[in-house]
Amino acid sequence: MTKASTTRRGATRTASRSAAGDERRAPARTTARAATRAAGASATSATKTAKTAKTAKTAKATKATKATAKRAAPAGAKQATRSAGEGALSAAARKAVGAAKPRTASGKRASPDVLAAAEQNAREGLRERTEEGHRKAGRTPPTQSAEPAARQKGATRVVIDESIRDYPVMTEDEKLLALPDGGGKQAFDFTRTDTWRVMRIMGEFIEGFDTLSKVRRGVTIFGSARTGPDDPQYQAAAEVGRLLAEAGFDVITGAGPGIMEAGNKGAREGGGHSVGCNIELPFEQGSNPYVDTLVNFRYFFVRKTMFIKYSVAFIIFPGGFGTLDELFEAVTLIQTGKMYQFPVILFGRHYWAGLVRWLQTRVLQEGKISPGDLDLMLLTDDPREAVAAVVAAYGAQRQRAAEVGGDEARAD
Repeated sequence: MTKASTTRRGATRTASRSAAGDERRAPARTTARAATRAAGASATSATKTAKTAKTAKTAKATKATKATAKRAAPAGAKQATRSAGEGALSAAARKAVGAAKPRTASGKRASPDVLAAAEQNAREGLRERTEEGHRKAGRTPPTQSAEPAARQKGATRVVIDESIRDYPVMTEDEKLLALPDGGGKQAFDFTRTDTWRVMRIMGEFIEGFDTLSKVRRGVTIFGSARTGPDDPQYQAAAEVGRLLAEAGFDVITGAGPGIMEAGNKGAREGGGHSVGCNIELPFEQGSNPYVDTLVNFRYFFVRKTMFIKYSVAFIIFPGGFGTLDELFEAVTLIQTGKMYQFPVILFGRHYWAGLVRWLQTRVLQEGKISPGDLDLMLLTDDPREAVAAVVAAYGAQRQRAAEVGGDEARAD
């Protein structure tokens, strides 16, 4: 026997033993796998059974809870529903508050606190400007006088009716525009109701009409209260007042310091009639010493009516919100056909240039006004030009009045 044959026989015997061992181990592996699958199936079945039982238990509990709630529901269920709705509304409101906020013109994020602070600062700023105007004219502001004069209001009444005065001081305009009291104490006090105020408003109109009834050719001058006597605009306003007086016109102002004082001063220097229409403010504004006829008003809209009714023209010097208010109100009345041949003169081209440019490039270009609307305002830096425009317009007003009167007479 060769060495090779011996090797082949050994390999054959080894392979046979390995095969026999595999055959013996195969049933054992099969049995193990089957056992594992059976155990997994049992675990899965147990889990499903537990879940089913839990779901059934939860459903049963929920059903029981609903039944209990239904049996225990109070007679005020509708009220509870309304409360839930209010809660949802509050949630919506909270969501709105949390949304992106607009910004103020100065770039601050808007909020009630920011608005309240701005309002307070605006009132303080107005007071400071008014006081500055008095100081520049060499007077002690009424708010800083050692013995402040009694607050005045009404054309002929001297002292405010303290019996209806609230503390801290509230102006009559503020009371009129305030929200309803909502059933509080004031709601039952007739002297604090809007009905009572209507009678007071009527009385104020009557007082204003009666006091100013002799004004025939009035020209109202508007402008900042903080402008001092050394300011070129103050001097120009005084010159305008003087020229108007010499031309036979009465000069009307807001009775305060600054440009208003300059207009009244010029009217007195020109030998004319100087009128001041003062307004009740949260602080005592005081009137300038150049007013011949002083009318004190509680309500802004009554005062504004007097400016319009007894004026044949407005001359508007540089000023703030109050000045702009009068400017645009006059232009609106002209635009809507309430007044005719009523010149609105903007004095100070440089100051008004930005506003006019904005009106031209933005408001007009977007079609918010008509091209002719810009011609309702005149611009000048010359007191004589301003007065000449007033004289020419007054002549046109008289002619139109004669024509309308003749037409009415013929119609009758």
